Amino acid sequence: MTHHVDENILIIGATSAIAQACARRWAEKSASLYLIGRQQEKLNAIAADLRVRGAKSVYVGLMDVNDFSQHPDALCQASKALGGISVALIAHGDLGNQQVSERDFTQTLKDINTNAISVISILTWLAKEMEAKHHGVIAVISSVAGDRGRQSNYIYGSAKGAVTIFLQGLRNRLFHAGVHVLTIKPGFVDTPMTAHLKKGMLWATPDNVAGDILKAIKTKKNVIYTPLFWRFIMLAIIHVPEMLFKKLKL
Repeated sequence: MTHHVDENILIIGATSAIAQACARRWAEKSASLYLIGRQQEKLNAIAADLRVRGAKSVYVGLMDVNDFSQHPDALCQASKALGGISVALIAHGDLGNQQVSERDFTQTLKDINTNAISVISILTWLAKEMEAKHHGVIAVISSVAGDRGRQSNYIYGSAKGAVTIFLQGLRNRLFHAGVHVLTIKPGFVDTPMTAHLKKGMLWATPDNVAGDILKAIKTKKNVIYTPLFWRFIMLAIIHVPEMLFKKLKL
């Protein structure tokens, strides 16, 4: 029996560059898509583009990820519109401002809510839904920043680290229900979120990353670094002894 592309795809943080690149690829395989984000006009524009590219159907829904009370309704609507979710991609996030957060806990909390707690809330709902149906894939964009705390971005990094560990436990739990969990760890990606940073050799395009994500979903990978060379960079960074590591400016 040949399996078609998983038809019903939910994307949270659908206006992000990586999410859009994934959606374009899915549209070309005539999937049905449900896009969740904060900006109605931007979502409508993306949806129109995806319809032209061949998406079977495209729905849009508004949700503020930091208003956790909105999550159950918004996700329920998505599931209803699609007739069940076969793939969920969680792609929202915000680099935050480390300098401000270091001095102001309200900013720290905002960053952790956006990058960790909102994701955990959404995952809790999705896991319950998919576990009951014994079917589905949950793919979440974490970050290489979550592999080790570094002075330049440890607030963002610790949020992503929390997500990575949460996903490890979730993968273990949902495996027994036939639900697959993919952790995506991009390195530097050239997107509007990183527009202010200087680019170099290590930067990837959202489209390259999207290609890796779709392949990983198809082949049921557990964790991917994208581009792949980040696996080796992070392996090196993880293994620097703390005594030496604390002296570095990273």
